[in-house]
Amino acid sequence: MVRPTRLLVTVKTYPIISKKYIELVCTAGLKEDGSWVRIYPAPFRFIEATNQYRKYQWINLKLERNPKDKRPESYRPLDIDSIELGDEVPTGNNWFERRQLVLKSGQIFHSLNEVIELAKANKLSFATFKPTEILDVIIEKHRPLEDIQRREFADALRQQGSLFKTIPLADVDLMPRLPFKFKIKFLDKENRQSSLMIEDWEIGQLFLNLRRSKTETEAALGVKSKIMQMSENRDLHFFLGTTLQWHFVAPNPFIIVGLFYPPIRKQMELF
Repeated sequence: MVRPTRLLVTVKTYPIISKKYIELVCTAGLKEDGSWVRIYPAPFRFIEATNQYRKYQWINLKLERNPKDKRPESYRPLDIDSIELGDEVPTGNNWFERRQLVLKSGQIFHSLNEVIELAKANKLSFATFKPTEILDVIIEKHRPLEDIQRREFADALRQQGSLFKTIPLADVDLMPRLPFKFKIKFLDKENRQSSLMIEDWEIGQLFLNLRRSKTETEAALGVKSKIMQMSENRDLHFFLGTTLQWHFVAPNPFIIVGLFYPPIRKQMELF
């Protein structure tokens, strides 16, 4: 009998369409010992509303190794609808509890070369990473052709039906596709300069919120400004994850799947 895994959700990426599951969110989190777990597939927005988990919330879920995904942290839910929601970890006392769970329990990397080499050896595909300096946020426009393909694909999915019992078969309301890609340019402790795409749901939602009152370009610049402010005013860390497609073949298979940004502690708080 499989026992539920207790997991603190720390990563939810912006939803993407899926040929098999209609729409997916990369969900990942930390066990109590600080080790990472990736939950795939996770059709988050089609889970019953009472079971939809929040970031920094404990959940209990029965998982098994995913035979189609050889990355060490990858598991699949035995029954996504049987998820049990637990307490949310608060941000009080300068994020003390969250710091303990994320930064004290787990390993923090400062060298991008190190995590890339570990990924190539298939020893990890998730990591908490501390950049030395944020240099820029790069904004890239998606190609218009991709929008056309997405609409055609979404129409086909509505005709196809669902593999998950809680997903409506005919009324699939997909999340809007973002018109821009965002990349963070940074330095690590070895002075290596890199640019990694960020696919955090919070960043995508920030763009959509800004877009309500601004042009697309203004909203994109607002996202850039917010990330740069975090780099200056917060103790910014990246949650890095690889994609299944590129894990074994890309020179650098990582993207930024989440941000961890507790307040910067004063010197007196360190003791």
